[in-house]
Amino acid sequence: NLYAVYETTDRKFWTELAKCNQAEFKKSGTEGKCIEAREFIIALPESFVDYPPDGLLKYMTDKFKSRYGVDCIAALHHNKRKTNYHIHLIFAERNYLDEPIEKIATRNMFYDEKGNHVRTKKEILDENGTIRKRCKVIKKGERQMFTIKDARFKQEHFLDEVKVFYTDVINGLVKDEKEKLSAFKRGDVYLATKKIGKNNPKADKITLNNKVIQDWNRTVDHALVSGM
Repeated sequence: NLYAVYETTDRKFWTELAKCNQAEFKKSGTEGKCIEAREFIIALPESFVDYPPDGLLKYMTDKFKSRYGVDCIAALHHNKRKTNYHIHLIFAERNYLDEPIEKIATRNMFYDEKGNHVRTKKEILDENGTIRKRCKVIKKGERQMFTIKDARFKQEHFLDEVKVFYTDVINGLVKDEKEKLSAFKRGDVYLATKKIGKNNPKADKITLNNKVIQDWNRTVDHALVSGM
């Protein structure tokens, strides 16, 4: 059940971004799969079906772009039984270069871990004479359209930050106070259960774990009510 799709930029951006990330991945020599973009699945209260789908999706997506300054593509879905209203939001880790959008290097260009241009290759080498991780070389004549990947998206606290951010956004739209959400905090007495995705091989283990967590959370409720 697909209700709406929204992009903050044109489709060409995603094609060029995929090419850039694949090329950078190949250069790095890293094993595994290339990450062309990152995704969040955002669960929504079922009452949000009362909002126009196009407007709701645009609002939720533009909020992310406004906060983090990256382009997004998103889709608004329901599962088959219409019990799980949610958004798939894919966001880029790179942006187009501001000036110019496309530039061709007239000589080899060297960039350090922060994306700052340095004069010589020696400045980005480690003690073994190899290029340091996250440093970059743009070869002469090579076209560069994008910035380096934004390091914020790999930081440990980023996911927690986004959870709190979207919890506040959703709470600003709910009409019934009983539907207001709260984000689980690391180190809090309450524990979060895990969503079981379709065909998850660990479904039985997660189900058992969720039951134990629910029992624990009920125990916490009783303890707090009792003044413990």
